[in-house]
Amino acid sequence: MRHVIWDWNGTLADDLPTVVECVSESLAAIGEGPIVADDYRSYYTRPVRLFYDRLLERSVTDSEWQAIEETFHIRYREAAKRVPLATDAVAAIEAVAGAGNTQSILSMWWHDALRAEVSRHGLERYMVRIDGNTKDASETKDRLLSIHLRAVASNGAVMIGDALDDAQAASALGIPCVLYDGGSHHRVELESAGVPVASSLVEAAEVALAT
Repeated sequence: MRHVIWDWNGTLADDLPTVVECVSESLAAIGEGPIVADDYRSYYTRPVRLFYDRLLERSVTDSEWQAIEETFHIRYREAAKRVPLATDAVAAIEAVAGAGNTQSILSMWWHDALRAEVSRHGLERYMVRIDGNTKDASETKDRLLSIHLRAVASNGAVMIGDALDDAQAASALGIPCVLYDGGSHHRVELESAGVPVASSLVEAAEVALAT
């Protein structure tokens, strides 16, 4: 039996257009121009402040960073209610459950907001645990994953996410990872992580269960 740990933003939740919109509004708050999805996928990294440094080709000041954070989170919380699930998210989750496996969600998004959105989409009944960020923007995926793994107490865990930090966290904790080409990075960057890359969530689930 496997235990699948799903990422949320950019994986189960198809929020790339919304994220790009909110980043553009955050940039406007410091007098910078908007971006498009290709820009986001080309420059995205964590910690998020480094993403803005890379995007603007300069270091953002502390006051700019405060304005960016405040604007992004206000706009994203407002927009979250219209973010859809990925097209085959439910099918992938049902395939994992139907094969007798357990599942959970681990996200860098704020914990209370995450739980609300998972509930809105009716997915909590499939999940043995749902964990988001309860710390601050400096939180790391590997630390959260370490806590999450202890809580789910599964020796057969595998992670499915859309970002390089998902693969890095999984590697740090010694579990397999499958990356989904539908979120934060271009496929060529995902392939550089040295883990399987899937074009759909159903494919990602199939690969994860076979790992």
